[in-house]
Amino acid sequence: MIKKVALGVSLYVAFTAAVIHFYPDKHEDMDWEDRQEYNSVQVSKLKMGTQHQAIIELMGSPDISEAKISNSDKYQVMFYRTQHVKSDGITTKSECTPLLLKNNELVAWGDGAYEIYEKS
Repeated sequence: MIKKVALGVSLYVAFTAAVIHFYPDKHEDMDWEDRQEYNSVQVSKLKMGTQHQAIIELMGSPDISEAKISNSDKYQVMFYRTQHVKSDGITTKSECTPLLLKNNELVAWGDGAYEIYEKS
């Protein structure tokens, strides 16, 4: 009896490991609720100076993005949905956390990031 239970547990663990290894979560495959939670977790892992490409690899494409050049510096603000506000099928800036990049490096995120972008 113990051998059968051990075999069953072993097969379950092997199957679970195979699914996790061969079918990783992809940003584009998540529904909005999972993506929103994923974005919240990933934003908490960010560090100042993170490069644009590293953010895209970590979080996928932003929900909303804006860019401009000011005083020969390139600014980009990327909005990632992190909080549900209204069930209307449209993601708005108020439902997102903004990430501000200056010359492709992360310089700010959160509530004040978009204000900095607008003033630059």
